[in-house]
Amino acid sequence: MTARSRAQAESEAAAEPTAQPETEAETQAEAGAEPAAADGEPPEDPPAPAFDALYARHAPALTRQAYLLCAHRRIAEHAVAHAFHLAWERWPEVAADPDPVGWVRAAAYEYALSPWHQLHPGCRATRAHPGPPGDRAMLDGLMRLPRSYRRALLLHDGLGLSVEETAIEAEASTAAASARIGHAREALGETVPELRQAPEERRPVLIRERLRLLAAAQPVRTPPPRLVRSCSEQTTRRRTRAAVGLTALVAAATAVSWVTCEGRGGAPPEQHAPASPGLPGFGRQTGGAYLPELRSRNHRMRLGEHGPEPVRPTGRPGRPDRTGQSEPAGRPEDTAQR
Repeated sequence: MTARSRAQAESEAAAEPTAQPETEAETQAEAGAEPAAADGEPPEDPPAPAFDALYARHAPALTRQAYLLCAHRRIAEHAVAHAFHLAWERWPEVAADPDPVGWVRAAAYEYALSPWHQLHPGCRATRAHPGPPGDRAMLDGLMRLPRSYRRALLLHDGLGLSVEETAIEAEASTAAASARIGHAREALGETVPELRQAPEERRPVLIRERLRLLAAAQPVRTPPPRLVRSCSEQTTRRRTRAAVGLTALVAAATAVSWVTCEGRGGAPPEQHAPASPGLPGFGRQTGGAYLPELRSRNHRMRLGEHGPEPVRPTGRPGRPDRTGQSEPAGRPEDTAQR
């Protein structure tokens, strides 16, 4: 084929209209398949976008709330990371919950209020962001409250939940939640100068405002959601491997113990209970070889006085004594002695 004919064929092919998809569904299918083929990466899991959106929207606020419960920035960050780790590990349960934020918040509060943090040397002293003296007084007053009071006050006055919602999230009755909120307000009114001078009906508004300002003054550092998901998956794998290893170790120890017991031989020799020694002067004496017992008449009389009546032989009748009674027949050796 000459160069002129080849150029003419190419021009005719370019002039022909390209074939279009017959239906709109085929067009959308081809459009959706092109990015996946071009990128060459597998599509992201469906739960991941929902988890990332939940984390990006609520992680900073939850970190500040956790700080108000423990007054320690690192513990607050760990509490939120732990809560979202549990959320990703149990994502089907969290996604089906009517309030996913409440689920994560409950886990973060539980971690932040744990008393075991006081055992760590670096977590005993509070580390507050420098702020006005009112913030320091408010934080000190919060740390003096019992943990249950602190949680109920933050949920009701800090977040604006109702008493019923506070009771549900705090796992308490409505009366108990209301009492905790009231006692917490009274305790803060005695320790915070600003609340002490304010009327009692204005204390809830002032407490809400002070909590909001104190939380907003704390800097927050949150890792990206993709890193949170990967760390959660790695932690789950490590726990699974540790559980499998522990099970294998227990099984191996049990097998070794069983083999060792089997290799020692047959059953141990039977142990008989030692015979109880008889009363002194009666029966066969233990501890020596058995010899025939030779007893005299006097010895038999002593036995008759202090012991059971001796057995009388019935071989031949005895002879009568001076009283007219027959004397029991003795043994041959007794007759020989007389």
